[in-house]
Amino acid sequence: MKEIKIITYRPEYRDAFVALNRAWIERFFKIEASDINTFAHLDTYILGGGGQIFLAVDPQGRALGCCALIAHPERGCHELAKMAVDAHCQGRGIGRMLGEALISYAREHGVKELFLEGNTHLEASIALYRKLGFQEEPMDHPAYDRCDIMMTLKL
Repeated sequence: MKEIKIITYRPEYRDAFVALNRAWIERFFKIEASDINTFAHLDTYILGGGGQIFLAVDPQGRALGCCALIAHPERGCHELAKMAVDAHCQGRGIGRMLGEALISYAREHGVKELFLEGNTHLEASIALYRKLGFQEEPMDHPAYDRCDIMMTLKL
């Protein structure tokens, strides 16, 4: 996978971030109001709050996957969110590369705990999160109707 690089957000990748996320959500679920709000406010909701967006790009600069680190100061932690990999590129380790880059960045920036909300029907993603060190926690008040599992990782 050395031909694929993980980069941090650049404005020219805004549409790719939204398209990658829309594709997986619409494939398995439905777009919710929270998704639309996030897509409309990347600069304030994700980047402006001390978060970051990561993109996996090929040598031609095409975004193959993405994920976001979102600060939640009210909870004293950060969220791994909006992880998506192009359906034609899945199974190549791109999700793991993105997750490892996000975790490394979080550690470098003093983040002490990460959480994520997922869906247990997406078995490959749950397996990936476990490989990255996330552990299941009790869930209350999920941000999305599609979420049925919460996982955390102490850094």
